[in-house]
Amino acid sequence: MRRGPELDCERECARIEEFIRGCLAAAGLRHVVLGMSGGLDSALVAALCTRAIGAENVRPLVMPYRTSNPESEAHAMAQSRALGLEPLRLEITDIVQPFIDREPGISDRRKGNLMARSRMMTWFDQAMAWNALVAGTSNRTEYLLGYFTIYGDGAASFEPLWHLYKAQVRALSRHVGILEEILHKAPSADLWAGQTDEGELGFTYAEADAILYLATECGLSPEAIAAEGLDPGVVAAILGRMRATEFKRLPMPSLSTKKRCTL
Repeated sequence: MRRGPELDCERECARIEEFIRGCLAAAGLRHVVLGMSGGLDSALVAALCTRAIGAENVRPLVMPYRTSNPESEAHAMAQSRALGLEPLRLEITDIVQPFIDREPGISDRRKGNLMARSRMMTWFDQAMAWNALVAGTSNRTEYLLGYFTIYGDGAASFEPLWHLYKAQVRALSRHVGILEEILHKAPSADLWAGQTDEGELGFTYAEADAILYLATECGLSPEAIAAEGLDPGVVAAILGRMRATEFKRLPMPSLSTKKRCTL
């Protein structure tokens, strides 16, 4: 089965680091803030920003909710310190809880969106306080699947990893020395107890990477993708999700731009 091209990790790191410096130069700024979740993507972005502009110019923000897994916070703190960074802990419980308390039947998904948007608000407030840009931490797989919250984790000043599939993020993370406990943990946004990305999506990142690569980079039809040895049901689920979330990747529709919603 055809898969994405192998990365020259050192060259790719240098390319992303130059991109980070270019974004800051264009804005006339020197500092970066980012949400540090304890997961792989934010760990890699923190490492690349540190390599690009120095630890003194990077501020990781650790923002747990009261039910967040303590292991996530511990990993975020440990990775920050391993990079020579000084993490800032800003708990979001007092921001989120009033919304939850006024609607006792609120769903986990709505709670998760409130948490994601509260974190986004905090990133941009800290960025203003520190004359910084907000570094996003989403990858290409999540972007194409629409697996992000609009005006939440989908909001940033720039996105260093949007061109990289999850497997490529993992390869770069090994290259730059991300902590082993983060490299091997199950991906999770930690928005509710027991939540994992793959459990919520209903398929693995390996399946998503392969199918999205064949659909977008190779231009194959669903039938041709399945003929590469992939489950037709999983192919349909992944491509269906990509189509259904297209609105998240399009400019906001308006009469001035003549853009239309696709759903």
